[in-house]
Amino acid sequence: MDKMDAHKQIITKYNLLRKSPKILWTFSILWLVLISWIAFLWDLGTIGLIDKTEPMFVDASRHMHMTGDWLTPYWNGETRFDKPPLTYWLISLSFKLFGVSEWAARFPSALFAIALVGLSFYSLHNFGFLSLKPFHTSTKEKVQSDPYQLWFSANLGAAIVAFNPFWIAWGRTAVSDMFLSSNIGLALLSFFIGYAHPKNNSTKRLGLSITNWWYVGYWVFMALGVLAKGPVAIVLPGIIVITFLLFVDRLVEVVKETPWLLGLGSFIAITVPWFILITLKHGQEYIKTFFGLHNIQRFTSVVSRHPGAWYYYFFVVLVGLVPWSIFLPLAIARLRFWKRRLWVSSHRSNQLGLFAFVWFVIIFLFFSSSVTKLAGYVLPLIPAAAIMITLFWSEQMATKGKKWSGLWTILFWLSGLANVGILSGLAVASFMSPRLIGYDPMMPQFRELLKESGAPIHSGIILSFSALGILILLFWKHHRHWIWAANLLGFIAFFSWVVLPIAPIVDSQRQLPLRELGTLVKQEQKPGEKLVFIGFMRPSMTYYAQQTIDSITETDIYSGRAIEYFNEQANHQNMSSTILIVAKPRYFEQLALKPSDYQVIGEGIAYQLIRIKTQIILDRQVLIKQSN
Repeated sequence: MDKMDAHKQIITKYNLLRKSPKILWTFSILWLVLISWIAFLWDLGTIGLIDKTEPMFVDASRHMHMTGDWLTPYWNGETRFDKPPLTYWLISLSFKLFGVSEWAARFPSALFAIALVGLSFYSLHNFGFLSLKPFHTSTKEKVQSDPYQLWFSANLGAAIVAFNPFWIAWGRTAVSDMFLSSNIGLALLSFFIGYAHPKNNSTKRLGLSITNWWYVGYWVFMALGVLAKGPVAIVLPGIIVITFLLFVDRLVEVVKETPWLLGLGSFIAITVPWFILITLKHGQEYIKTFFGLHNIQRFTSVVSRHPGAWYYYFFVVLVGLVPWSIFLPLAIARLRFWKRRLWVSSHRSNQLGLFAFVWFVIIFLFFSSSVTKLAGYVLPLIPAAAIMITLFWSEQMATKGKKWSGLWTILFWLSGLANVGILSGLAVASFMSPRLIGYDPMMPQFRELLKESGAPIHSGIILSFSALGILILLFWKHHRHWIWAANLLGFIAFFSWVVLPIAPIVDSQRQLPLRELGTLVKQEQKPGEKLVFIGFMRPSMTYYAQQTIDSITETDIYSGRAIEYFNEQANHQNMSSTILIVAKPRYFEQLALKPSDYQVIGEGIAYQLIRIKTQIILDRQVLIKQSN
């Protein structure tokens, strides 16, 4: 076959796809299903709840499911006002549909993670132009893009949103972070779709134009975000949209075309009723806890011992988006956001890259200025970063880097070498991990089990081949634009054949013993016998023991508050004379207890479940005081 025949075949295939969009849609739908299943649904419920936050949300949701009280969340016998009710509602609804299980608890988070992947696909399919498109025109006319480039952007962008450490981690965890982050993302993408949608399209649904329905979606998703985690879900999208519109000089235009009455009405109808009802029932207790402690105080002071330096989130984003984060600085630079005049003169549909940049920067700066810092706070910026990186690789695939100057080529090489260096370092660390991992009393057999599983070898091989593939592509001049494929395939392989197999090993060491003790409590507990946890409270015990558990800290032991507690239990008429305690053995020694004083009912790797007469504990303390 000569070159002419090969060229004709390529043209024939191109025309065939052009005439058969169903092929592209079928492929894309199958692709979305595949990546969503691998990233969020595969082995979703195979490990138990992870201490400490996840069991709190899930146990409060189970209480809501069992009692039918959909207004007030309760955990361990007390009101839980940390977060609004959306997380509890969704998990409770999942319990009603699928039964109470770890899979059902995590399914809503996975569903919202997938929803954002889907809307990212839709946004990029319609507006995933080259990042340099605005600079190809000096008018506000719409720039037409190659439809196949849009298909590429959509499919790659969906994969990058799905396959990064942060979106996978929180998409598989039953906490409020994914509900906040996905709703912020859904709100912002809804706004941009409405903003960029053709205004000459007269199609209407239920009396409202398609554009206005997307604008309403912006308010609806913000409302759901507020019900997930609070006012930050309207503050951040609001700042992002206003900043973006001021930058492109379209604030007045958008204000005039926005259906404010319907949008605000939807927001109020969704959010206000629950806040009114919960305030009427619990008054100042709710206002001080939720608005005072968990919103204002978290931003202005360190809460729960989570401080962080101003540069904290630079490292968080680097790790949370690896391997894509390596090319993020270059992707941002290629937008040339500093050329405001050119962005102002560009058509709305060409501004997705700039919108993602503003989205990313506002969230990054907002949480960097917060005194309390947690890695999960910047989860909402992950989709924005993924969109910018997608546009960067879309440009590479379309131009093959031919239009680059010497400076851009050097920066690309530096990014590519950094990509190779990081993956190579991780590969070496993987091979050496059985020797590098220190001893953990909570997981004493982890190192041996990890070595037996072969995961370090698998990880090292996958990362090595990824690094080697990128290095080859980097030196293969006409194929450098395929580096994204080496990163994507490497990440999918690493997640499928390393992360998923290691998770049950960690679970068997750290969480399974607590689950087994919790189940044992239900079998062995006598009527009126109280269960007490000494030391750092493990909320998973409340979920698996299915009861309220009192907690005593190490500080309580030394301060005397622990003895006051046991004295109250001994004098309580309706309580059993014995008490069940879950603790590490060293805490029994701190209470001056001897092995002959109690009965060991069960043992985990680090914890023991014992039965002891409350009076014996008090007698031991009397002897200590007398000896002193």
